[in-house]
Amino acid sequence: MAFPQSDSAPILARIREALRLSAPAPSVQAPPDADSRRRWLPHVGPDYEDQAASFAAQAAVLKAEFFRFPTLDAAQEHLLGWAREEKWEWIATHSHPLTDSLLSTTGLPLFQVTPGYDKQDLEKCPVGLTACEALVAQTGSVLVSAASSGGRALSVLPPHHIIIATRDQLVPDLTAAFARLRSAYGANLPGFLSFITGPSRTGDIERILVLGAHGPKRLSIFLVG
Repeated sequence: MAFPQSDSAPILARIREALRLSAPAPSVQAPPDADSRRRWLPHVGPDYEDQAASFAAQAAVLKAEFFRFPTLDAAQEHLLGWAREEKWEWIATHSHPLTDSLLSTTGLPLFQVTPGYDKQDLEKCPVGLTACEALVAQTGSVLVSAASSGGRALSVLPPHHIIIATRDQLVPDLTAAFARLRSAYGANLPGFLSFITGPSRTGDIERILVLGAHGPKRLSIFLVG
């Protein structure tokens, strides 16, 4: 698009002026050491209860729902209460020891994500239930992978994402989360890895926070044990 001469002259003059000035040299600094980083990150205590409390606090800030259950049966009872209250027609899930154990005796109508499933049918499910790789106490994040969460779409398409984890999956920080991955998979990492930090959100329009813009509007995390 060509500008009229009267409009383009001031713009071109400013460009010519800017080109006469040397750009400042980039500042290259060594990355901060671990102790420096810790000063800017939330403190996480050394034991399980401290880490669970940190995760709960971060999840609340992120507008995620966090529930602790002493047993899998207690988590199952809570899930069934939601299903009755909200009249779920389907719950989408994948085969995993945790999800299978949670759902095996519920009688809930299940949409199983298996090879060749229809993503349009998955979009119609009000709830998606997955396992995960780890819960990160310091940031309130959930580490998911293709192996632990049924692929990419199950954690994205249903408007309500429920994640189930056990106490051994709660780790203090990102470093520990990656260490857990290396311990589980070695060099053969799953093809998809992602950190979920709260429900999907955007603040692009007038800095107004909108949940559910690019994924689930509701995120619920069950910690068992």
